Amino acid sequence: MKNIYLILISLLFITACDNDLNQFPPLEAEASSLTTYAEVLNAAYHYQQPSTTPLAVMGDFRADNMLMKEAPFTAFDNYNAALSGGDLVGQFFQPFYSNLYKSILSANNVIDHSKNAVEVGEARFLRALSYFKLVKVFGDVTINLSSAPSISDKSILVRQPAAKVYDEVIIPDFQAAIAVLTNTSVANGRASKIAAQGMLAKVYMQRSNFTSAAPLLASVVSSAAAAKISLKAKFADVFGEANDLNSEILYATRISTSINNLYGFSKFPEWFKGTDTKSPNPLDPKLTAAFNVNPADLRKAITIDEANKKGKKWGGLDQDWIELRYADILLLHAEALNENGTSAEAVLDVLDPIRVRAGLAVLDHNVLKTKDQVRKAILDERRLELALEGQRWFDLVRTGTVNSEMGQTISPNYYLFPIPNSEILSSSGIITQNAGY
Repeated sequence: MKNIYLILISLLFITACDNDLNQFPPLEAEASSLTTYAEVLNAAYHYQQPSTTPLAVMGDFRADNMLMKEAPFTAFDNYNAALSGGDLVGQFFQPFYSNLYKSILSANNVIDHSKNAVEVGEARFLRALSYFKLVKVFGDVTINLSSAPSISDKSILVRQPAAKVYDEVIIPDFQAAIAVLTNTSVANGRASKIAAQGMLAKVYMQRSNFTSAAPLLASVVSSAAAAKISLKAKFADVFGEANDLNSEILYATRISTSINNLYGFSKFPEWFKGTDTKSPNPLDPKLTAAFNVNPADLRKAITIDEANKKGKKWGGLDQDWIELRYADILLLHAEALNENGTSAEAVLDVLDPIRVRAGLAVLDHNVLKTKDQVRKAILDERRLELALEGQRWFDLVRTGTVNSEMGQTISPNYYLFPIPNSEILSSSGIITQNAGY
């Protein structure tokens, strides 16, 4: 699909509209003459790309995996209002916010106008994914389900409760995608049935709805082979540009620097590797210490460069951003089973393939006997398996372990991130700021 992205140059734009909610794909003006919405759908895919670096920074630099070394970016490691500073908002939160709403608007156009059921299913997947990212980062957000939202009526910009966004948008959209998509598109980097099932399960896990998550995760596991999804034999083979769309990837945001240089940024590899000057040696010693608990862990050499205090999991700038991979599914499945009261032995068995691939002994249910012990073991495993994949901070928030894992008391105000001030101003204050910023 990277080649397809090249046709989007004629579609991508930045306007001077009052608010990002109203930034239409230019083809919308000619909707009556369109016979296909494939290009608009591709725009919805493309607008996911600028969310990748913000997710990487928010997920790992905000947590205890990576550190910022240069002001004002050190605010990511200080849990106060400093994070709402202009440079930070302009580089991270504004592009994240505005491009996801452009993806949503593109998806709305497909949903409202396309006669192709698969296109509509993919669009609903992307709209759900966009809102899921927005809610995890900002909490309450504006809901737009229209392909032609009013430019004059700013009341529609009022932020809606996160629970409403989940119940009325994210969950129904993923469910609709599951109903119409197949798994023939997995290898092509498009939304698929199994990806929608996996993402919906992540939504339920985010909300601690383990009862709903468990059967979905079990379904993904049972259908993985037929969808040609499996763990790679070697951890190293999951990452690097040559391994994009490998068998472990359920869904990834595709990256193309030929588009990126003009219309956004997806430079997450530079941040982790320390080649971005804002954090030349970003590795948090806490992550090193976590790996060193088990010196035999093969993932360490792939994930971090201890000597130079850098990350090394990612390759060049054309590497796709992994949104969901099979190891994540197995870890979530184990977690859901544990929370639903499954025996420690059965839960830990789910983790065996991940542990074995990492060169580690399987976990012993005679040692890890209680639900709390197994829960902590799963969280630790998630940290090492998914390090530098933008997951850690959001895992800490959803599991209620921010303070215990970070070793400090952090106000819940700073579990979320600041709404871009430009959105507040352009809405005449209809859009409000998060508490604490």
